[in-house]
Amino acid sequence: MPDQLRIARPDDWHLHLRDGAALAAVLPHSARQFARAIVMPNLRPPVVRVEQALAYRRRILDALPAGAAFEPLMTLYLTDTTPPEEMRRAREAGIVAIKLYPAGATTNSDAGVTDLKRVAAVLEAAEREGVVLLVHGEVTDPEVDVFDREAVFIERHLVGLRRSFPGLKIVLEHVTTKQGADYVAEAGQNTAATLTAHHLLYNRNALFAGGMRPHWYCLPILKREEHRRALVAAATSGSGRFFLGTDSAPHASALKEHASGCAGCYTGLHALELYAQAFDGAGKLDRLEGFASFHGADFYGLPRNAGTATLRREAWTVPEVLPFGEAELKPLAGGETLAWRLVAADIGSSQ
Repeated sequence: MPDQLRIARPDDWHLHLRDGAALAAVLPHSARQFARAIVMPNLRPPVVRVEQALAYRRRILDALPAGAAFEPLMTLYLTDTTPPEEMRRAREAGIVAIKLYPAGATTNSDAGVTDLKRVAAVLEAAEREGVVLLVHGEVTDPEVDVFDREAVFIERHLVGLRRSFPGLKIVLEHVTTKQGADYVAEAGQNTAATLTAHHLLYNRNALFAGGMRPHWYCLPILKREEHRRALVAAATSGSGRFFLGTDSAPHASALKEHASGCAGCYTGLHALELYAQAFDGAGKLDRLEGFASFHGADFYGLPRNAGTATLRREAWTVPEVLPFGEAELKPLAGGETLAWRLVAADIGSSQ
């Protein structure tokens, strides 16, 4: 087995950076590892217009540590009232995607879409302008079991969406089920998926190992072992339509450990090491570079990064607590030992 792995500098195709002091606390972790990241728009208030996205991008760039080379790729939050002409303005401003949150599906999604029929004209405009649609693929029907919400969303909504807008590039984000992985594998070249490190490494038993563990609680929720295995198979398959998206979602520890705890796992500190652990466990370290560094860029039609990242087989302990403005942040697997460590990142340049 190799003791060192050098790959082209990777990108994160699904990242939550928050804003203000929280942004300043977590941004250096992602900027150290990744050249670019798709930044989620679910702030309060949400980023629904081009001007808001550009202002948020400036705040991100202003918060970067000196010498860091990191490009935030901005997105808009899709609502029932998003005007179709905003898609042309988005393309002209360099905004790469719009995000579909079914209303009430996850953190700060209360302004999300209540009925896909309400946004049909916007999706038609996105298809025409080449703006990618990012989908949080879960239904919010209270009659549907929380562990089935992704599969039901695909059946009820995504199949029809794909049929109605064949030229629209769609990314089913943070896929968590065998049904989701199978759907993307068969859906054609304009459909892709991001996979998180935590869904590759853990099944739903992790939520309850030794008691309720709120820092493993995320949405979509961790699933059965059969689904985890299907996700690992998809990630390591070499298919260009599966790529890295951490869905790293920082919340103050007190809010995670609250009686009604927030959903989200913080992996921004050690994402690449977690992915290396997952690929190593599957015996597919040779597939990590494509998944982390090439597939997403190719799908979005962006240049691959010319820099490199070097990982070494070296045991280290994940910190239990990190500073988070005036609060504290607990990373996923805090206090546990990982087998891989990021030891160098050469910035390089895009080619």
